[in-house]
Amino acid sequence: MASLITCPHCGVRPKEEFSIRGDAVPVRPAPNAGAEAWYAYVYVRDNPKGRIQEYWHHAAGCRRWLVVERDNVTHEVFSVRDAADVARSGSGEAA
Repeated sequence: MASLITCPHCGVRPKEEFSIRGDAVPVRPAPNAGAEAWYAYVYVRDNPKGRIQEYWHHAAGCRRWLVVERDNVTHEVFSVRDAADVARSGSGEAA
């Protein structure tokens, strides 16, 4: 059976409609941050095993950016939220 993702805008869709774009947890440094902050943001990342949050793009659907919380071992999806809503929540991260 194909993996399915429930887009908050389009409903249940096959995962092939989406592209994974990376970790949704790191906070982007301010534009005037020093080189060390930018280096850490771009190159120094954890590679956790288990429950993670990622940016996904619904490329073959509504074309919205989403934050998908899933287990990268079992591929179980726990939640899918519009990235704009996550940003508006003001939490500073996707959690």
